[in-house]
Amino acid sequence: MGSEASVKHAHSRVEIDTATAPQAALDAARRAAAIDIRFPAFKDGRGYSLAALIRESGFAGELRATGDILPDQKDYLTRSGFDVIAPDEGSPRWARASFTHAYQPGLAKGANDRLPAYRARALAARKAQVQALNQQYGDAPPETIIAVALEVFAGRIAMLSSFGIEAALGLALLAQVDRAVPVLFLDTQRHFPQTLSYRDQLVAHLRLEDVRPLTPDPAEARAQDHDGRLYERDSEACCDLRKVRPLNAALDGFDAVITGRKRAHGSGREALRPFEFDGERVKINPVAGLDPARIASLYRDMKLPAHPLGAQGYTSVGCWPCTAPSAGTHPRDGRWPGSDRSECGIFDPVRTARAEAASRRTVRLIG
Repeated sequence: MGSEASVKHAHSRVEIDTATAPQAALDAARRAAAIDIRFPAFKDGRGYSLAALIRESGFAGELRATGDILPDQKDYLTRSGFDVIAPDEGSPRWARASFTHAYQPGLAKGANDRLPAYRARALAARKAQVQALNQQYGDAPPETIIAVALEVFAGRIAMLSSFGIEAALGLALLAQVDRAVPVLFLDTQRHFPQTLSYRDQLVAHLRLEDVRPLTPDPAEARAQDHDGRLYERDSEACCDLRKVRPLNAALDGFDAVITGRKRAHGSGREALRPFEFDGERVKINPVAGLDPARIASLYRDMKLPAHPLGAQGYTSVGCWPCTAPSAGTHPRDGRWPGSDRSECGIFDPVRTARAEAASRRTVRLIG
């Protein structure tokens, strides 16, 4: 047990037991519509951890607990992510038991509104994983960091790219490893035409296979930016509408996202590590330690095309209403000129959109 041997298949339903290795359980979750976790003994707590791990991977199908289960375990089972309980047939322990809870990923709360135990365990494990990755790869080159990230978070990772002044480097490093990794592009509908043409040029040059434009919700845009000038009235609200919310929705299902942030850009980025846990998912910052001279050298070595606005004095490019050529020495001096803003909000530390990852289902007892 404790390996692939403890995974049994039955059409779209997969059965595993509490001795199944974590990676085997995750592999099962990727190819199944429903999963049974069998408890050989009620005191075997490994099933709770497997359920939490499976739910944290984004699995939204039916998760059923089977085997030797006590009625007073139902609250713990619910909080671990189970939505069906199927004790051994004829078990006298369940003669008068009922089950009426509802599992809601990311929303379930226990007594005194505490974080559910399964979620606390899973988040703690993810935080520990990030610490271990930084300890091992904290000084690794960007290409190694990307390769490790793609292996660790295989199938659950994307790159976020603005297709801005320095974006080609991260995209090129990604393409060297896997061109099929999703690339998320926030199409705010306020980009410079040069940025859009540069995006198309890079996609063709690097042969990227899965670039996903993210646009604001049309109904929300009509309601909140009816005249198209929200950026003048409230630039933060405009970024929330056109960047933060579309990205939150797109990140559902991803456990990790690769960014192009660098310590040299300042604005709170001075202490960036290659792997970063924001309380919800992992951010990978492969080029965090590169300075402008090193970036320029890599552009030359890799023969990467430059953003056309770079020659016009732009050192950082966002939306056209809120970006100007840099007037100072800081790379982001031209962003939101005349204000004290330096960030658009997409890197806020807590992401909550995954709370709606699965629809609400009534938890039921079978038996």
